[in-house]
Amino acid sequence: MLSLKSIDLKKVKTETLIIPVCEDRDIHDDKTVSSLITKAKKLKEFKGDMGEEVIFYTPPEIKADRVIFMGLGKLEKLNAESLRAFAGKAVKKCINMKLTEVLIGCPSAKKIKMEMPLPLEAVIEGAYLGNHLFDKYKGEKKHSSLKRISFLVTPAVAKSSGKILKSIITVCEGTIFARDLINTPSNDKKPEQLTTIIADMAVKENLKVKIFDEKELERKKFGAILSVAAGSRSEPRMIVLEYNPKGAKKTVALVGKGVTFDSGGINIKPTTGLDGMKSDMSGAAAVSATLITLAKLKPKTKVIGVIPVVENMPSGNASRPGDIVKSYSGKTVEILNTDAEGRLILIDAISYTLKKYKPDTLIDIATLTGSCVVALGEKIAGVFSSDDELAQSIISSGEKTYERCWHMPLPDDYKEDLKSDFADIVNISNSRWGGSITAALFLSEFVGDTRWAHIDIAGPSYMKKGNAYCGVGGTGFGVRLFCDLLEKL
Repeated sequence: MLSLKSIDLKKVKTETLIIPVCEDRDIHDDKTVSSLITKAKKLKEFKGDMGEEVIFYTPPEIKADRVIFMGLGKLEKLNAESLRAFAGKAVKKCINMKLTEVLIGCPSAKKIKMEMPLPLEAVIEGAYLGNHLFDKYKGEKKHSSLKRISFLVTPAVAKSSGKILKSIITVCEGTIFARDLINTPSNDKKPEQLTTIIADMAVKENLKVKIFDEKELERKKFGAILSVAAGSRSEPRMIVLEYNPKGAKKTVALVGKGVTFDSGGINIKPTTGLDGMKSDMSGAAAVSATLITLAKLKPKTKVIGVIPVVENMPSGNASRPGDIVKSYSGKTVEILNTDAEGRLILIDAISYTLKKYKPDTLIDIATLTGSCVVALGEKIAGVFSSDDELAQSIISSGEKTYERCWHMPLPDDYKEDLKSDFADIVNISNSRWGGSITAALFLSEFVGDTRWAHIDIAGPSYMKKGNAYCGVGGTGFGVRLFCDLLEKL
């Protein structure tokens, strides 16, 4: 449970109070908090440097069992992400101490020179996301999430920010739903299972849901999706979620890659990293969680979520290198590599979305290429779009949410590497270089004139080492970004 509190620390009992401290400036409005900081800084071991911590137990000035001071470093280096990280780290510290509740002192927006509600949003996000533990499969649960997280704010902020708190909680719930989907092992989220989980949540929020089973995919000639699913005993699915508010003047479509496990198919992947292939449906997780979140936030834009879901496995029935398949659009694709499967299911989903809904804007999100990780590392997503304004809007939302993105090129001459001697197009470039670019260019061949962007999240979708507000595993990348972006669009 999260809440905003404006209380007198001298009169109201608190189990644990956590105070962020800048090295060179007082950043709090509460005089009692400022007095405690002055006392803490008299200790030789604490000056407010980044990473410094000190604890006062049962301080006589206030009614608290403990006060934890956490250093943030110099004020000039303070930003929304450092506040987010501070709050996540604070909550994780309390979890490790086996505490049950915490009161976090929020800094003054004026004193840290940020516009409200950005600093408050950052602290709440960090705390909420940092309180998430994925321990469903652990028999012995050594730690528990905090039962109550409160934020110490001024009376004016407490009065004006109730809606902000509710909105942030809603978006963070969506992020955690996405994380849980990604972290769920592949044996518990085969295509039919994942589709059911998403559909059940969507129905609860009154979204319109349409599920295509294998027979309907065959009847409507989704040849590219079916080709990827051919090697698995698990049947493919495609799920469509519709959020359609009254009076909506624009339609935005989100398409998310949903490969519940990617062995690579006949072009089987090396052993190293195969255990992480349960995360190859991170795009699907982001799109489904975004639609479910939007149903609660109720923006005025119509949003369609289209999610093709398959398992990519090798077998006697699997697609082979050299096979040619006819996609939903009618274009034929020569499969040169069965491990370039994500783009195949995306082109069918994109073509269907354009034909059925004619969206003003279409954005696909996928763990598409290792090449993007080589180019940008594990923390930044690649954005591919010929629409500079759309790309910049995505990047701007990424900066605000710290789901960082970088605008990548789409040079026309690279399309030469996608020409086929036997079909309309090949599914992977003949060159070993620029793989993330040619993958995006492959998708662009099925988009037509629609305003479109592709987000490659192969790097930031999954963490092998957790950070301050996300543990090891799925990050839910894209949910907070999309929710912010859709306000702009």
